[in-house]
Amino acid sequence: MMFRILCTNDDGIHRAGLHALAGAMASLGEVWVVAPDRERSGISQAITLDLPLRYRTYQGQERWYQVSGTPTDCTYLAIHHLMADHPPDLVVSGINHGSNLGNDAHYSGTVAGAREGLANGIPAIAFSLVGFGDFDFTLAAQFARGLAQQVLADGLPPGVMLNVNVPQESEGAYAVCTQGHRAYEGVRISDRRDPRGRPYVWIGGTEVVHRGGDHTDTAAHDAGLISVVPMTYDLTAQGALEEIRGRQITGFERQEALAQHGGGARSVGFLRGAEQSDE
Repeated sequence: MMFRILCTNDDGIHRAGLHALAGAMASLGEVWVVAPDRERSGISQAITLDLPLRYRTYQGQERWYQVSGTPTDCTYLAIHHLMADHPPDLVVSGINHGSNLGNDAHYSGTVAGAREGLANGIPAIAFSLVGFGDFDFTLAAQFARGLAQQVLADGLPPGVMLNVNVPQESEGAYAVCTQGHRAYEGVRISDRRDPRGRPYVWIGGTEVVHRGGDHTDTAAHDAGLISVVPMTYDLTAQGALEEIRGRQITGFERQEALAQHGGGARSVGFLRGAEQSDE
């Protein structure tokens, strides 16, 4: 059976990076595109529970859908509804118009679109093109195709997705890295008032600084290399567990989690949105 590949992004279904990614995947299998109907950058892994999600085909194209939600909504909708008869074999997100290096990955809707695939047990990759102005997605799309082909053939370790950043001026070499630190120095909050005198602000930073040392995605970018960062869904700081376990909170007894309950899965409730009616 032909591979099914789901493409999503956070820049919106109309953006060139998504179209370049979908085109790169076309020779690898049956491509489905399910993406936000507008810009949703910086929304991380937000999911819509208190509003209806609306979707429709995009410009009459088969297997292309625009959704009134977030990248996470798009991946979730595709896996559990639009492609429920045969969920995707691979989720790819991007190609983002701009970087998702270092701690930017936590804010990124591009990374979140892939991470929702990971949460559902599907191999997933996020792609970003690091640059400004006129984006040329040629190299990023070629690398995306090559990496996707390898992942479809060999899979990924359980619980792992990949976050890829391609420098605009890269010559094509890549490095497998850890996540670095991308700091925004000179935090700026611009305090303004609208024509009716009501206050509002713009937030941002005046300078970007890369930290984190060698063998990080930020260092790879500064060296002109494509960075490939394996990421997990589990946010546990494993190295800190024993230290925190060794502390005692006065007045409370510490026990091992679920020691007397055993392991395994159990139902604990429902997503709020699934319980709501239209009445």
